[in-house]
Amino acid sequence: MRFRAEVEHANTFSRIIQSINKLQSRCTIKFTEDEMHIICLADANEGNVQIWSQVRIASIFSEYRIQSNANNNITIRLSTDALLGALHSVSNPSGPLSETMIVMKLAKKSDQAVLSFEITGFSKNGKPVRVSHDVRIEVVRPAEVDAMKEPMCPEPDVHVILPPLSKLRTVVEKLRSLSDVIKFQANNSGKLTLSVSTDSVKMDVDWNGLSNPTYDRSTSSQSQETNPSQTQRRDPNKKFGILVSIKSFLKFLNSYVLSSTTIACLCQNHCLILYVYIGEQADNGGVLTFFIPAMIDDDF
Repeated sequence: MRFRAEVEHANTFSRIIQSINKLQSRCTIKFTEDEMHIICLADANEGNVQIWSQVRIASIFSEYRIQSNANNNITIRLSTDALLGALHSVSNPSGPLSETMIVMKLAKKSDQAVLSFEITGFSKNGKPVRVSHDVRIEVVRPAEVDAMKEPMCPEPDVHVILPPLSKLRTVVEKLRSLSDVIKFQANNSGKLTLSVSTDSVKMDVDWNGLSNPTYDRSTSSQSQETNPSQTQRRDPNKKFGILVSIKSFLKFLNSYVLSSTTIACLCQNHCLILYVYIGEQADNGGVLTFFIPAMIDDDF
């Protein structure tokens, strides 16, 4: 088993892990020849939110080499805190460096498997500098990887491109003081409503004029043109809704550091699926997919 790569875009890698770290303390990373898959399975202590991500190797790494007996796939499990700390360490070493190179590779230190990061460069005085950081990992067996399955969800009722996540986050932060649950509603005419309702207060926040793209989950692609058959079957002004934990939704919104385009897919009374594009959607360096389950309310 061999793995080595140069981290060409350390800041992007760091922002991806920062987004995931807000939701889960551990994650599984599967490296293949073309993609890096980051997976966080449901955890009752984290609101049962799942993350399934596909990141193109070329959008993060260069000089990428992988070899294993499992069809050149290598899967590891590690602490997101530790990985984020390592990325911060090698991305921002003490003092500015020139001609820097960050190498990430699998290694073994004292019989412990680690993901090793090494940065080399030159100080402003021209002296060579080398910084290293090791993250303890667990190598996951192929049979265990095969047993991990992405959640099965019904066909979404609505697809909508969300407003900037940083603006959504500001609104939801204010709503959090009123309720632990938020109602997420949207229709196929570009309207989104976030609301909270208690015995003493009810508040709605509306956005209009948003885009309703068609979305192919099998290819993680979307089109700005509406599918005519869907339009004919549905009243475009009919709202579909879901109740979700406001704490879980806020944790997801920490991915604002990463994305300029996010598509929300609403499966009424089942789940909210959120596709966070890495960088500009047109470039599609990868997609982080968040599954937030519905909270059941008989009055909803």
